[in-house]
Amino acid sequence: MRMRQTLQHRWVSSFLRTNDEATNRATQTQITLPFQPLALSFNHVNYYVDMPAEMREQGFAESRLQLLSDISGAFRPGVLTALVGVSGAGKTTLMDVLAGRKTSGSIEGSITLSGYPKKQETFARISGYCEQTDIHSPNVTVYESILYSAWLRLSSDVDEKTRKLFVEEVMTLVELDVLRNAMVGLPGVDGLSTEQRKRLTIAVELVANPSIIFMDEPTSGLDARAAAIVMRAVRNTVNTGRTVVCTIHQPSIDIFESFDELLLMKRGGQVIYAGELGRHSYKLVEYFEAIPGVEKITQGYNPATWMLEVSSPLAEARLNVNFAEIYANSELYRENQQLIKELSVPPPGYEDLSFPTKYSQNFYNQCIANFWKQYKSYWKNPPHNAMRFLMTMINGLVFGTVFWQKGTKIGSQQDLFNLLGATYAAVFFLGAANCITVQPVVSIERTVFYREKAAGMYSPLSYAFAQTCVEVMYNIVQGIEYTAIIYAMIGYEWKAAKFFYFLFFIVSSFNYFTLFGMMLVSLTPSSMLANILISFVLPLWNLFAGFLVVRPLIPIWWRWYYWANPVSWTIYGVVASQFGDNKSPLKVPGGSDTFVKQFLEDNLGIKHDFLGYVVLAHFAFIIAFFFVFGYSIKVLNFQKR
Repeated sequence: MRMRQTLQHRWVSSFLRTNDEATNRATQTQITLPFQPLALSFNHVNYYVDMPAEMREQGFAESRLQLLSDISGAFRPGVLTALVGVSGAGKTTLMDVLAGRKTSGSIEGSITLSGYPKKQETFARISGYCEQTDIHSPNVTVYESILYSAWLRLSSDVDEKTRKLFVEEVMTLVELDVLRNAMVGLPGVDGLSTEQRKRLTIAVELVANPSIIFMDEPTSGLDARAAAIVMRAVRNTVNTGRTVVCTIHQPSIDIFESFDELLLMKRGGQVIYAGELGRHSYKLVEYFEAIPGVEKITQGYNPATWMLEVSSPLAEARLNVNFAEIYANSELYRENQQLIKELSVPPPGYEDLSFPTKYSQNFYNQCIANFWKQYKSYWKNPPHNAMRFLMTMINGLVFGTVFWQKGTKIGSQQDLFNLLGATYAAVFFLGAANCITVQPVVSIERTVFYREKAAGMYSPLSYAFAQTCVEVMYNIVQGIEYTAIIYAMIGYEWKAAKFFYFLFFIVSSFNYFTLFGMMLVSLTPSSMLANILISFVLPLWNLFAGFLVVRPLIPIWWRWYYWANPVSWTIYGVVASQFGDNKSPLKVPGGSDTFVKQFLEDNLGIKHDFLGYVVLAHFAFIIAFFFVFGYSIKVLNFQKR
């Protein structure tokens, strides 16, 4: 067993040492696009959140809870820094604060970027953030994911050829070129492995050509080999001269010694060490061994494990010391303060970062890029789209055979109601299916959207517009397929105006049903809640559609809901366009005979002359649902940090 561990240790060590000088020179010279190396320094940073209700109930009188306490440090170009601490120490909190990813709480202290105050709008353009959970669109390839990120995040003056060359070089850098055509897939279900997804996350951020990259636990959940591959990609990134910061939780000795500097935190959000590690972590070991009472490290023992053990709250209580106070009074702290002071002055020739626009690409290019990705994603999602067209064909054939040639017989009131039932079934059932099946797709993409929005890739409206356009495109094809099947089978009259009216109302109903489902997802924190709302709304739409109870018979206090119901407008439109001008005689049992047109006006309140308003109402519903979807995507963020 011991021999096996020794062999594994040697293998991982050799795996990490593959970055010899030649490789380093290659990674430094191959990058097509230049970037400006930047140092990030921060001094006396404090972070507060509102006191949780549970803690207030336990007697805490303060109005806010402090998560970071007087944190100071500096991250420099070409230096790989580790943020380490036990769970609850605040390492991810510090990274989120420095990266500007916090959505709540208050921050105090100074954060500077090569001597200039950090501005989040500017910072998002020159930084990358690799989250712990690797979130990507599942139905695109590795190459498409990276190309999409480069398209939206590189400067607009970078031409397409250069952009693609840069993508190829980044894929080579993180060793993804052999996986270029692999589908990303869903984690734990299909597609890429955990380690491959992690490297894709790094590539998606690196392709933005950032000066500073934050990585939240890049080796979490990986075995020794996978962690070594990821760390080699991280090391290659550092060798390009970028500033890279990683949070690490209990790293192995090989991974720990691949870092250049360490910022060690204790529970409560306080720094207890900030500085170089040195070869085999000798500087870190020297610092802690110099503290009276700290036991010496055993030869060959993991310095990361030893460091966490000797600085634990239990060790503090045993030694009756406060490691945060020891660090604050140390020579190392004073050296760091001097370094922060030097980095707080802009170097000669450096200017404050500024960009003419908030996003790298204009709104039109954002829409094109988002549409390209959504189109690719939908095209490679057969469970959603192939099933959509298959169910359309099956439903069309079922309704067509059930209501076979009913449109050719309108001699009696019952015949007319049979046609009304055919119209109701044709419109409602397939549209409701669209409303429900689109929700999981939108929900998965919304999670990806949160990451891309935080990275400043595009405006939320361009995303909403692109996803809506793709859905509309598929709905048009679906509507044509459906109309072609049922129009002839039910036996509606073959006139161009009537056919295109029918096609318009069917396509429009598919669109507003789909957009309503998308809108509910954007308004709710989960697709499950959206599905519950759907199960509440659809029965009401069904009840007030004008078929189960015709409009004149609906109680006056509920009649407003008929007009607020998009399904009732579609049924009105189909019936009015097909039969609203029909002057054929109609037999009414127990009453005087009349004409079809007159019967519709007198008994159902449907008039052919009202068709123009019905068409406008469909556009109104579609546009209203779209804008609520777009506005909700922009304003509501259910991922609180």
